[in-house]
Amino acid sequence: MAISDFSLNTINGQTIPLSELSGRVLLLCNTASECGFTKQYAALERLHQRYQGEGLSVIGFPCNQFGQQEPGQPVDIQQFCQTRYGVSFLLSEKIDVNGHNAHPLWHYLTEHKPGILGSKAIKWNFTKFLISREGVIIGRYGPLTSPEALQGRIEKLLQEKSS
Repeated sequence: MAISDFSLNTINGQTIPLSELSGRVLLLCNTASECGFTKQYAALERLHQRYQGEGLSVIGFPCNQFGQQEPGQPVDIQQFCQTRYGVSFLLSEKIDVNGHNAHPLWHYLTEHKPGILGSKAIKWNFTKFLISREGVIIGRYGPLTSPEALQGRIEKLLQEKSS
């Protein structure tokens, strides 16, 4: 299996095979609208606006597994993200990132890039995975790592040519 073997359903109900994003750098983040880290939506959007033309795709994955901080329906989530933070990057349908019902992509991510002390579980909202153009998981970053802190790594990956 590889990242490009997975699909996601968008918040609008469309299915997108990640193979359509092959050759792009991906920044994947589990999100929530009522979290202390929700302000990271704005930073994710800034990265999206600045680098989408160079090959970056930011994807938010709304998740209600941590403190029930994403209780809304898809239309509520999308409206909140757009009106509050101007989000124009891709949002998936609401998913689980841990447990038996975890989205297969997130199961893959956590299996292949464990967190601190080898833990595979996502600990909280706004955990981020950075993926190279070749589909290699470059890093896993907890919610305390701001999207801005990844800018240098993103720029480096964008400068590398896809093989």
